[in-house]
Amino acid sequence: MTTWLITGIGGGFGRAIATAALARGDTVVGTTRAAGDAGFEALAPGRAHAISVDLRDEASVTAAVAKAEELTGGIDRLVNNAGYGLVGAIEEVTLDEVKALFEINLFGGIRMIQAALPFLRARGAGHIVNITSVSGLAPWSGTAIYGASKYAMECIGQTLAQEVAPFGVRVTNVAPGGFRTGFAETGLNIAAREIAAYDGGAHFARQSLTDGAGKEKGDPALAAAAILTVLDAPEPPLHFLLGADALHYARDQMALLESQIATWEELSLSTAYEPA
Repeated sequence: MTTWLITGIGGGFGRAIATAALARGDTVVGTTRAAGDAGFEALAPGRAHAISVDLRDEASVTAAVAKAEELTGGIDRLVNNAGYGLVGAIEEVTLDEVKALFEINLFGGIRMIQAALPFLRARGAGHIVNITSVSGLAPWSGTAIYGASKYAMECIGQTLAQEVAPFGVRVTNVAPGGFRTGFAETGLNIAAREIAAYDGGAHFARQSLTDGAGKEKGDPALAAAAILTVLDAPEPPLHFLLGADALHYARDQMALLESQIATWEELSLSTAYEPA
């Protein structure tokens, strides 16, 4: 049996992963912004625990992780899932909107990692899972701030994996594409400022996401099952792309990078000091 601490179990991937884990007999502590979630706890009385946390507040995060440890006797997996989206051209978004998003999507995840690691290190085992996004690997116009927060978490996860490997702790970054999680309906903010010059350009992201809400090709329940399979593997990957669209856009981005590296390789190599 595995014990989980999952942020953001009110819906979306957090709820789907938690539900799948509970269905196979695991224990899950799930966090919400509001106090309690009787519906979640009813899924598996005694094994499903809902606690509140403010990811913007270090003391709240520290207390939540300590509570999870107390309830379970020690967590095996931390899933950084909580977060939200923001669409708007870079010129349109305010710095307050940027800071607010990063407080949850990036700094909240870092706070959870820092609070959980002392327990995982002491046990010499554990797995930290970051739900990122293909938008962090393959940026697209109109989603810069959201994508930047996920790109940052990709870097955090990759670096963390190197740092904690000696302690027996694993790290996996999960980068989904579009899934029917309700993200575009309840988890997406739109920049308060709107500049007409971006109609037909950066504003396409807003239109695409909102028009496609509820019609995404990805099934959250199947995604959760795939995530559990990956995490249970003897050698779980550092990177896991989720969905056909995630694979498509990530491959396109890697192909573009490789092409430009090759095109400019000679000039890149021309910058070394010549031997005396």
